[in-house]
Amino acid sequence: MGRDPPGPAEDEVPGAAAAAAAGGAAGREGGGEEGEGRARGGAEAGGCYLALCARPVHFEKANPVNCVFFDEANKQVFAVRSGGATGVVVKGLEDRNPISFRMEDKGEVKCIKFSLGNKILAVQRTLKSVDFLNFIPDSPQLEYTQECKTKNANILGFCWTSSTEIVFITDQGIEFYQVLPEKRSLKLLKNQSINVNWYMYCPESSVILLSTTVLGNVLQPFYFKSGTMAKLSKFEIELPAAPKSSKLSLSERDIAMATIYGQLYVLYLRHHSRTSNSTGAEVVLYHLPREGSCKKTHILKLNRTGKFALNVVDNLVVVHHQDTETSVIFDIKLKGEFDGSTTIHQFVLPPRSIQPYQIPVAGPASVTSQAPVPCKLYSSSWIVFQPDIIISASEGYLWSLQVKLEPVVNLLLDKGKLMDFLLQRKECKMVILSVCSQMLSEPERGSLSVIATVFDKLNHEYKKYLEAEQSYTMVVETGLSRSNPLLKRPVRTQAVIDQSDMYTHVLSVFTEKKEAPHKFTIAVLMEYIRSLNQFQIAVQHYLYELVIKTLVQHNLFYMLHQFLQYHVLSDSKPLACLLLSLESIYPPAHQLSLDMLKRLSTANDEIVEVLLSKHQVLAALRFIRGIGGHDSISARKFLDAAKQAEDEMLFYTIFRFFEQRNQRLRGNPSFTPGEHCEEHVTFFKQVFGEHALMKPTTF
Repeated sequence: MGRDPPGPAEDEVPGAAAAAAAGGAAGREGGGEEGEGRARGGAEAGGCYLALCARPVHFEKANPVNCVFFDEANKQVFAVRSGGATGVVVKGLEDRNPISFRMEDKGEVKCIKFSLGNKILAVQRTLKSVDFLNFIPDSPQLEYTQECKTKNANILGFCWTSSTEIVFITDQGIEFYQVLPEKRSLKLLKNQSINVNWYMYCPESSVILLSTTVLGNVLQPFYFKSGTMAKLSKFEIELPAAPKSSKLSLSERDIAMATIYGQLYVLYLRHHSRTSNSTGAEVVLYHLPREGSCKKTHILKLNRTGKFALNVVDNLVVVHHQDTETSVIFDIKLKGEFDGSTTIHQFVLPPRSIQPYQIPVAGPASVTSQAPVPCKLYSSSWIVFQPDIIISASEGYLWSLQVKLEPVVNLLLDKGKLMDFLLQRKECKMVILSVCSQMLSEPERGSLSVIATVFDKLNHEYKKYLEAEQSYTMVVETGLSRSNPLLKRPVRTQAVIDQSDMYTHVLSVFTEKKEAPHKFTIAVLMEYIRSLNQFQIAVQHYLYELVIKTLVQHNLFYMLHQFLQYHVLSDSKPLACLLLSLESIYPPAHQLSLDMLKRLSTANDEIVEVLLSKHQVLAALRFIRGIGGHDSISARKFLDAAKQAEDEMLFYTIFRFFEQRNQRLRGNPSFTPGEHCEEHVTFFKQVFGEHALMKPTTF
């Protein structure tokens, strides 16, 4: 399988490297339509936390007539038949419509890639030059060529850094060009002389890494951005032991470059540890900043030897081990053992195989009734590309690797560590909420200290987001954002689990189930509120309402009284209204509610409106009497609410109250025309009869 540059796994899959050299593994010609593969579930896949994507790219297998190439920048596979004369097919994971074209066979293709945006094709056929072909509408299909500038230099390969900028890497340095498609020519922007053994490109960060010196372990990075080329600090990779001979000792197949948590790292697969007392291989991470020197920061202990391959998925370093056909994952954000300069990490989870996968049988529907074929995982024809690509040259498939979070829950039993792990993952929200629910239910009910730890970890993330949002709003409102055009609104990731998430998916469901002892239920609710307060997050009233309802259900009025008296439950209008509605079952709630409303200095009309909207008509009337405002309130408003409640006795009570008020204020129980209560008087007569109307009293 052809490739430029070869990926870090090539050493680990020698069959693939051999296939590359021979123009691909021999196999039958032609490939079927793209289909969906199936990841086998069930017991056999239990605990598999890695899976191949369900919709792979299917391409024609590498064979003597068909050469296959992979472009890491565009994530595209090129199948080139007969040097392009009988067709080139380009497929990518993102683009579902393959690009097909023919080109003149001008010799064996060494490397082929589209510019970013697929507008210009570059093809290397010789060691001295690269050919270009425009794929721009109404542009003539004529090739143009650029020879490398350095005399006697051989081109090792090339990388597109933008839609019109390209870098040639030769054994004597690098040449940075701008492509001018209209003029069908190239303009040299910058070049640098340096002896090069091999190179590697990280498209996410636009950094090219060159291996220099005789041993090959001095690495020189270059960074490219909009027409500029910057030389970063070179650094040396520590080899396992002093080399016995002065020949190339660091192979590109032991090196990978990837962005992890937004930072660029060079990963070095060291097959033998530098310390004699340690057995097994390790992955050494060198942090490569834009400015400053490159430093060794992490060591990932593999505790085994053999053939390995590296991927990076969802900020996790995945190490595949071919001999045991298993993989392990490392998370450099999790706590490791710090020795003063580097952090040593063990794998997060026990080794597991990638989830078993079945390849769909290609062909017409009538033929595909036969069972799908199990895919040979960890095959010697696999080649691994950064960050998450796996290609099987012999089967003609390209997959992206994925992390499955559900199985992790049962493999990582320490809930604190599990939360630390999940909170860093992209698709974590529903899994975290599910863990919270499990933690509160039998048979996996956790202790209060564990539950508190989990709540604190969630609220720590929640608070970070709220603070970032607040800072952003402040900058925008003060107009400082104009002077800082790079300012961006903070992104709300799935790790932000807010109060409404917890209430909807966890706490309200937990209280409704009524499985747990009520003391535990209340303790859990109070623990969540304590955690919010600790992080100075304003507690939403619906959480307090949940506490009050739970206390009332279990007749724990003394506890409710204490919570309110000592301000464990913060004052709010909705809470005061809830207390007013509890007066019939707990009379002191009325006074507690009034005290709260006075502390809030709330407009009395507003409180009455809230109570009436909740059909708490008597509570509203008691409240208005409590503050002495019952002589001036609108009778019609209360009678409307009483009628809507469809409770005849309630209507009778409210009607009689206003009759008595009229009698007291005007010496007559009748309503005046200005009060617009005629329809309520008619309704009262219909239900209770005219004789039930109050008669005027004379003294």
